[in-house]
Amino acid sequence: MAALALLNPFTLGAQATATKRPNIVILLADDWGFTDVGAFGGEIATPNIDALAATGVRFSNFHVAGSCSPTRAMLQTGVINHRAGLGNMPETIPPEHLGRPGYEAQLNNRVVTIADQLRAGGYRTYLTGKWHLGHTPDTLPTARGYDHALALAQSGADNFEDKPNLLIYDKTEWSEDGKPAKLPTRFYSSTLIIDKMISYIDSGRSSGKPFLASVNFIANHIPVQAPDADIAAYAERYTAGWTALRNERRAAAIAKGVMPGGVAMGTMDTSGDWSKLSPLERRQRAGAMAAYAGMGTAMDREIGRLIAHLKAIGAYENTIFVFLSDNGAEATDPMAMSAFARWNTNLQYDQSIAQQGRPGSLTAQGAGFASASVSPLRGYKFTASEGGLRVPMIIAWPGNPAIKGGSVAAGFAHVTDMSPTLLAFAGVAPQQGSFAGRRVEPMIGLNLSPMLTGTASTVHPTDRPLGYELSGNAVLFKGDYKLVKNLPPYGDGRWRLYNITADPGETNDLSRSDPKRFAVMQDDYVAFAKANKVLPMPEGYTAPSQITANALRTLLIPRLLKLWPVAAVLVIAIAALIWWRRRRRRASPS
Repeated sequence: MAALALLNPFTLGAQATATKRPNIVILLADDWGFTDVGAFGGEIATPNIDALAATGVRFSNFHVAGSCSPTRAMLQTGVINHRAGLGNMPETIPPEHLGRPGYEAQLNNRVVTIADQLRAGGYRTYLTGKWHLGHTPDTLPTARGYDHALALAQSGADNFEDKPNLLIYDKTEWSEDGKPAKLPTRFYSSTLIIDKMISYIDSGRSSGKPFLASVNFIANHIPVQAPDADIAAYAERYTAGWTALRNERRAAAIAKGVMPGGVAMGTMDTSGDWSKLSPLERRQRAGAMAAYAGMGTAMDREIGRLIAHLKAIGAYENTIFVFLSDNGAEATDPMAMSAFARWNTNLQYDQSIAQQGRPGSLTAQGAGFASASVSPLRGYKFTASEGGLRVPMIIAWPGNPAIKGGSVAAGFAHVTDMSPTLLAFAGVAPQQGSFAGRRVEPMIGLNLSPMLTGTASTVHPTDRPLGYELSGNAVLFKGDYKLVKNLPPYGDGRWRLYNITADPGETNDLSRSDPKRFAVMQDDYVAFAKANKVLPMPEGYTAPSQITANALRTLLIPRLLKLWPVAAVLVIAIAALIWWRRRRRRASPS
């Protein structure tokens, strides 16, 4: 175990001896905005996540991708999403891109996961919850390094029963250990995910090996659903509206130390004016946000249950906990869809106000309250703005005194840094382009441990560019600066430049006042796009319209085709009826 001493910069003490390497628990939330966590300024009750923040380090400048599976690919592999196969995800990829290098829309075979490497290093490896990196036997978790996995291959699903999002899927794709899973008749997703992880951890305890537990919630992905008591706890909390909440959270984020004092904050065009809503609309919107908050609290409670179990079995002190979200808050809104989309939604779900967040509903917080979830940032999920990419992230190791508990790391960090960091803690040398005798994509992430001990404000050199692209929305990070472009409907396709350390709300475009930096970073992005084979988006492409088009092609048209025998019988019956009536009319005496 000499590798552990070499790779781990901490004074580990008795907890990390050669015979007791740390367990690793990754807690991945779905579609949580930057200030949805209490420790980051939110009003949602998250006491168990907040407790991890109190013993660990909060990262206030941590970035992921603008949607789920590209982030998950980078988290699992330490490789940029375009090289891992998720240049775009199945729901938003244009057909002409699908299958091109880097656009496999699933985790490709040119990368290896953190589970692959930890298992080779003597760890037990488990995954529960959302996978969304492939649905074929060779791309499910147990083919990618996990000993056991209860996995959802899709972007989301119902939280109370084995039912898909009926607007984009025909059936759910839950599997266990590579085979179709049999879920309980009734369950709650966050509880199911933790129940299964606890059973996996307990099943391997006699081995004496440390474990990796990758816990992937579908909270708070659409459909937003929560137990009645959790929704009721927020029944009157959001009646003042999203603008008041956005301002409240900005102040709280500053007070918590995760945003600079006096941070500038803009108003997003899509937020709408709360004061102009009717009383019924306000009730509906406040109710949807109450369901969103209740779902967050329910997830936090399940995290607490896992932590309590680890304490009971003596594993808590020597466990590294990582909490993060896969992207920013989701602004898609079933209440603001086209007439046809609303009709289809109402056909599939009970959309009454009283049913919001309950079984049988399709609830979402919508753009207005999503703007509060990401406060004081701009943008949402799918965008390349900070509200889509900057998320809450916490690393805690309760038994390791070298970590500066309760502190905030304000330096830039990236999701590709997670695998190298956790491998270093485990004493497993990260792969550098080869694994198990074959060539693979080398990890680009960096070890974040100096930021955890407070010996460095960041591990990313200020002159090292880091590019990113998804659905035509593009970024180049370099030091304190960010070059960014958002395509419609999220932007106008024009490049802008921001200092995201001083101006995380992206309110002051520096492209004209700092033209030299602007030009150099544009060149850096061109180099990134060329090196990673980034494809230009088709004319007129938007991510929301592509989701609809892909759903029509893969879901609605097959559904209609299945109905053709019924339609044929109806046509024949109607034709026969017309023929019979005409014949009878002709046969009648004049």
